Amino acid sequence: MKRLIGTYIIVSLVSFWTYAQEEEQSAEVFLEEYTDEFQESFFEALKQKGIQNYDRAIDLFLECKQLDSSNSVIDYELAKAYFLDKQYIQAQEFAVDALKAKPMDFWYLETLLRILEKQGNSVYTIQERIPFTNNKLQENLAVFYFKKRKYNDALKVLEGLGNTKFTAELTLKINDSIQRISQKLTTKVEPEKTVEKENNPIAQYQTRIEGLLEKGDFENMEMVSKEALDSYPLQPYFHFAYGTALNRTSKSAKAVEVLESALDYLLDDVSLANKIYTELSKAYTAIGNTSKANEYLNKVKTGL
Repeated sequence: MKRLIGTYIIVSLVSFWTYAQEEEQSAEVFLEEYTDEFQESFFEALKQKGIQNYDRAIDLFLECKQLDSSNSVIDYELAKAYFLDKQYIQAQEFAVDALKAKPMDFWYLETLLRILEKQGNSVYTIQERIPFTNNKLQENLAVFYFKKRKYNDALKVLEGLGNTKFTAELTLKINDSIQRISQKLTTKVEPEKTVEKENNPIAQYQTRIEGLLEKGDFENMEMVSKEALDSYPLQPYFHFAYGTALNRTSKSAKAVEVLESALDYLLDDVSLANKIYTELSKAYTAIGNTSKANEYLNKVKTGL
């Protein structure tokens, strides 16, 4: 049972965060061994959250919690529901419990940090309550600060991680971002010198993904792009590719979250931004949110 619901995390995570229709579809496969009572409460909770009936969603998630008290997914969903309902103290408690159970999960950490921000607090005020020294948690914290453009905070976290491939890559991106701000660039920065593909694993991944996209092999595209994203989490193209693959394999709720996170890593790539906006419009259409679908479609810049 716990193995199955753990797998659900991968399918219906995150935010970033109210996409109940698709969450129901994504979760269905992984809840087969749960009781009918649990499944009914869980799916109805997702539905109620999706239509912004947060009080009812919370009650239903709490029913699930009674049936499986140690389930981190339920803690995570409760944290999100309480957060959306602006009950930040309760949201924080469940977010802490979820992160303690899965300290390496970026989305659990991000949810907790967003809750803390709403209260004017930082993660350091509760560091004794979570596995704060976990290396992956620290990496995720640095990425969160980078996405929020809190570059000094990100660099401070990276200082404690030592010399690794991850710290080197993120430090370069941070320094580049700081330089762009300080120089107040008004012209597009020249792209970096192209590296031969045979010596560039990022380019190799991109070539493989583009081939799968052209063939419409979205199942393998999902696998390859997820692998690429795990290896290079700061590359916006891999966020786009993974989100697109999810959307084309009927996981549009998760796709929305991944695609919206891709926007946090973009600098001056208008072409990629247009692709992300277009795919986000399709994903929101798939989950029945036409307002957001039109919002992103209107962001697409034509004539490029």
